[in-house]
Parts: sequence; structure tokens; C-alpha cells
Amino acid sequence: MSAPSPVQAPARVPAAGGLAPLQHAAPDPTAERATRRRRPYAWARRMKLAWAGVAILTIVVLLAIGAPLIAPYDPAAIALADRLKPPGTPGYLLGTDPLGQDVLTRVIYGARISLFVGFVVVAISGALGITLGLISGFYGGLIDDLIMRVAEIQLAFPNIILYVAVMAVLGPGLDKVIVVMGIVGWVTYSRIERGMVLSTKEREYVQAARALGASNGRIILRHILPNTLGPITVVASFALATTIITEASLSFLGLGVPPSVPSWGNMLASGRNYVQSGWWVATFPGIAITLTVIAINLIGDWLRDELDPMLRSQD
Repeated sequence: MSAPSPVQAPARVPAAGGLAPLQHAAPDPTAERATRRRRPYAWARRMKLAWAGVAILTIVVLLAIGAPLIAPYDPAAIALADRLKPPGTPGYLLGTDPLGQDVLTRVIYGARISLFVGFVVVAISGALGITLGLISGFYGGLIDDLIMRVAEIQLAFPNIILYVAVMAVLGPGLDKVIVVMGIVGWVTYSRIERGMVLSTKEREYVQAARALGASNGRIILRHILPNTLGPITVVASFALATTIITEASLSFLGLGVPPSVPSWGNMLASGRNYVQSGWWVATFPGIAITLTVIAINLIGDWLRDELDPMLRSQD
């Protein structure tokens, strides 16, 4: 009696067209563990430059807040006998300007003006732009057309030209700079917010809230606005850096804050005629502007990476 033959597995039948059916490979636990191990390093790599930006911006903010306690002199004090003293002169670490004013003191007080203008302008333009964007995207129709046509008309003119034209009519002044820049800067926020609202208001949770009888105001404030703040936060961070540069540019042209107010733009303007005999007058406020803007941009880059799921998924 012969031994039974071993059971053979049935042959795999090719699918239509002669191609074998696709087989789903089981997830590789080794690869998953390696991915999990890489995530903290990727996060730390992204944070490396962000921490540098946070450190620089923190120093600038602390100097601005504690200017009366940190600055060695009165920013408005004039000492013509000590005019254009070079850096390192006893009593004047960064030298003096053409009026004998301490450059270090005015750089520290200039941080107050730049940061104050930057944060207030971003708050005004952000609040105005987000509000108009919410209304435009949510209600649509004639309101949407009206708001977007006004935005397109404003976008036809470069912002710096609008600033110069309006400030030339109104005259220099800190409050005027803040109001003009705050009103002109709403367009970017409004267009981005409108686009986010158009996609968010069609989501299932918004439709469910509407089916449950939630009012339009509750839907906007509770379900739409919180889910659109990520991109707006990134835009605001970069707008802060742009605002600081714009304020310094207007002050440099004599259309920003009055010359008697210590600001980085005014210091650049007062030092442009002394580049050879007093290079430090314009150099140090220029360095202050550069470092502050770079720090804000580094923080903005990190916020963009953290708030964008597509960039996070690549780590």
C-alpha cells in the first residue's frame, strides 16, 4: 500500500489580463519603530533655528520693556560736545550720533517703537481682515463680491505707495502710522480667511451644527474660526517682520514717527550723511532691525512647518 501523497497548495490563478492580483504587504514593524525614533530628531532639527529666533526676540522684547532701567542715558538728551564719539569711548559703548546722543540708548528705546507699532498694526489689520474674510466667505453673494472687489482695487497699488501717499497728506505721527498701516494691511488676512472659510463651511461638523439649529454667529465663532487660525497665525508672524521694516522705511523718509522720537528708522536717517565719519550711527540700528526681522522670520518658518500637516508628514 503506497504512502499518501502530500497535499499540494492550489495553483494561483492569474487575474484577468494575465496579471497576478495585488497583495497587500503587512506593515513592517522595524520601519515603524525607525520612523517613531526619527520624529523627535526631526522636531528638534526644526526647533533649532526657531529657538535661536525665540532667544533673539526675547532679548529685544526685554530690552524694550526695561528700557528706562537698562538704558544708560535719556534718549532725548543732547550733548554737542560729545558728538560723533566712536564706539568704545568711555561712557558710550556704541558711540554717539551727530547731536551727541548715546547710540546704545536710542537703539534700546527704538526697540519699543518698532515692536509696539508691529504688534498693534498686526492686531488691527488681523482683526479687520479676519472679520471681513469670515463675512465674505460665509455669506457669499453680493457681500462677497463687494469685499473682494475692494481688496482687488487695493492690491492694484503697492502698499508702500499707499503708505507714502497717505502719510504725506496726514503728516508724521506715531498714531497716524499705526492707523494707516493697520487699515491698509487687512487685505492679505481677508483673502486667506475667505479661502479657508469656503472650504471649512462645507465640512460635516459644520453641516451637523446647522442641522441642529445652531445660529450663523455660533457656527462662525465656534466651528469655523478656530479651524482657520493656523494659516492666519503664520501670516501674522511674517506680517510682523514686514511691519517693522515698513515703519523703519517711513521713518527714514521722514513720514513715520517724528524725528524727536527714538526709532530705528530715524537713526538710519540721521546717520546716512555720516557713513564715513560716523558709520556706527546707522550701522547699529540697521543690525538691530536685521536681527529682529530674522528672528521673527525663523519663528514664522517654524510655525508654518508645525501648522502644515503636509510638511509634518514628511518627517
